[in-house]
Amino acid sequence: MSYRTHSPVLVIGAGLAGCITALRLADQGVRVTLIAAASGPRNANSWLAQGGIIYRAPIADDPARLEEDILTAGHRLNLPEAVRFLVTEGPKAVEELLVDRLGVPFDKAGPDDSWDLTREGGHSAQRIMHTADHTGHTIMDFLTEAVRAHPGVTWLEGYTAVDLLTSHHHSSGMTYRYQLENRCCGAYVLKESSEVVETMLADVTVLATGGAGQVYLHSSNSTTATGAGITMAGRAFVRLMNMEFMQFHPTTLFHLEPRRFLITEALRGEGARLFNADGEYFMEKVDPRADLAPRDIVARAIVDELLRTGAPCVYLDLSGVKQDLAARFPTVLRNCLDRGIDIRKAPIPVVPAAHYFCGGILVDLAGRTSLSGLYAVGECSCTGVHGANRLASTSLLEALLWGKTAADDIAAHMMKSGKKGAYARLHDAIEDWRPSGDEHNDDPALIAQDWASIRNTMWNYVGITRTTPRLARAFEDLRDLSRHLHTFYRSTPLSRPVVDLFHGCQTAYLITQAALRNPNDIGCHHRI
Repeated sequence: MSYRTHSPVLVIGAGLAGCITALRLADQGVRVTLIAAASGPRNANSWLAQGGIIYRAPIADDPARLEEDILTAGHRLNLPEAVRFLVTEGPKAVEELLVDRLGVPFDKAGPDDSWDLTREGGHSAQRIMHTADHTGHTIMDFLTEAVRAHPGVTWLEGYTAVDLLTSHHHSSGMTYRYQLENRCCGAYVLKESSEVVETMLADVTVLATGGAGQVYLHSSNSTTATGAGITMAGRAFVRLMNMEFMQFHPTTLFHLEPRRFLITEALRGEGARLFNADGEYFMEKVDPRADLAPRDIVARAIVDELLRTGAPCVYLDLSGVKQDLAARFPTVLRNCLDRGIDIRKAPIPVVPAAHYFCGGILVDLAGRTSLSGLYAVGECSCTGVHGANRLASTSLLEALLWGKTAADDIAAHMMKSGKKGAYARLHDAIEDWRPSGDEHNDDPALIAQDWASIRNTMWNYVGITRTTPRLARAFEDLRDLSRHLHTFYRSTPLSRPVVDLFHGCQTAYLITQAALRNPNDIGCHHRI
């Protein structure tokens, strides 16, 4: 039995970018279907964000200074127009959507009740709004409540996107295959509870699937961050960009868990300092900005110290933080206490981990991709803002702004065309999912072993420091695994673990190919 639905707009992903896109469209009278994995928005990278969101410093030239900070952190591989768009329009979006529309209670300080602005690595001024150290959590709670309550949004939880639908590849007959324009028509989506693949047709599809950190052995990312949207776009021949640039966060808690707990950079912004196993504060010798240098520099410095000393971690000294840790950093305090570390008395053991993906699906200032009918927003997209390395706290602002502008662009085009069912004939030509084989060989042990191979290969060969022999070895290993999984994928009934594994392997392969093609040592792509 086939299941077919249609929506004017299909949004895939329920993080900040996806939810803002859906809410903004619904506010303008456009009906939206939003699909989320069974784990829901609380497992999105947006929800896990601690530090804050960029607003503006109370100085006249702050837009110019922020632009320079972003360009410096990105090693000037950024797209200048995108950076300027972010620094000029971003603060307005924060005010309009987060403060006025949602009423997010950002922290305030001082007798004038102004915003309590903090500073993080790479910033030349205090310009980051926050809610203690759980900014993403707070924003997402307010945002998802608004989206779920909106009558214009159909919220479907427990769904995993399998593949994009396009007129060139999924239409029956030859009528649309002869046309020059290839158009996205929706997606095949797996309903996780029944393991049935549904055909979700849409006039416009928005990918908001998040990052790709879970293809690495050590990651701060949610379990859903497998690069699914990027690989689906890649299979549809959508243009990808900067795939070699995975940012590694310098400070995640040194502990044995599937997702490493992030130790927010705001701690270093408030005076915390890194020291090695010999008790030496080492960042002053590495960069004039010391512990507030951009993330790629700090992460490499930590790895150098680990290799030099043979220690498993370095330490974060919080004695220089003047604020009340329980009030300002309750999330860090609670999570460290749960693991037997009282940060009020002892330093925090930290190691780098894969954190933010700076590349992805190439988009313009409105979130449009190279495939007609397809938009991408948030971490799965490459706007050009980050270049070769991301400046701290730009990610939430980028997701917010591009979610807003993508929604506005979609709504404007729909209102301008004024055509209902304009793609009805094309949608009628789209074929339903053809079930794969019935060999139930999706053994959890085999899937776990394949994931271990992917993650260890990426961490050891395509990690913080890369060499030509390492990348060549990763390319060969992932090519062989990819071939194996393509065969496996065609013969095995679909399930969430199988789809995630397939997406993860393809993401790792794409990152490795891009890293191998780029001979330069720049930003997150540290090649020696």
